Amino acid sequence: MTVPGAAMRSTMAEHLAAFRPVPVELDGRRPASVAVCVLIAADVPSVLITRRAPRMRAHAGQWALPGGRREPGETAPQAALRELEEETGVRLGPESVLGLLDDYPTRSGYVMSPVVVWGGVTDGVFAAQEAEVAGVHVVPVADLDVPPRMLTIPESESPVIQLPLLGGMLHAPTAAVVHQFCEVALHGRSTRVAHLEQPVFAWR
Repeated sequence: MTVPGAAMRSTMAEHLAAFRPVPVELDGRRPASVAVCVLIAADVPSVLITRRAPRMRAHAGQWALPGGRREPGETAPQAALRELEEETGVRLGPESVLGLLDDYPTRSGYVMSPVVVWGGVTDGVFAAQEAEVAGVHVVPVADLDVPPRMLTIPESESPVIQLPLLGGMLHAPTAAVVHQFCEVALHGRSTRVAHLEQPVFAWR
């Protein structure tokens, strides 16, 4: 019996095992983790993207990967899995972790550690944490695995990265993480993204 997505999972695990993620010193920032959760929805490889609740104090209404601040003593994978379950209801064990991507220092004072996890087959029903998450979206990997758009802004010498998402644009840090996921996990390319800029509205 063929397991849906088994070949993709194997390929991603192989690529991530060969990748050497670059850590970033906290230097006064707080550690956080996000989950790049890959699922098979209606036979289509997809990634979970959330929309942050409109009443949140920071980054309200923005697109994001499930994640948040790490608790004392937590590893990056442990925090990513905990946040994934809290925000979407998807409960996975440590065996689902395929690997890590580069740390990404955010303008809002965090060092984000992205963790790629395998969520398996989904029926598309999620238990969104209403206080933090306005919606959980299953986005086909093919929609995200495209050349990014790079913009220049007067406030920074680094380019702002954007990816298309559901009729709009996905910005860094999420766009940077998703782009590196596609490059590393899907194609085996050691593309770095920590230097890519966030739009000014995300600096707070």
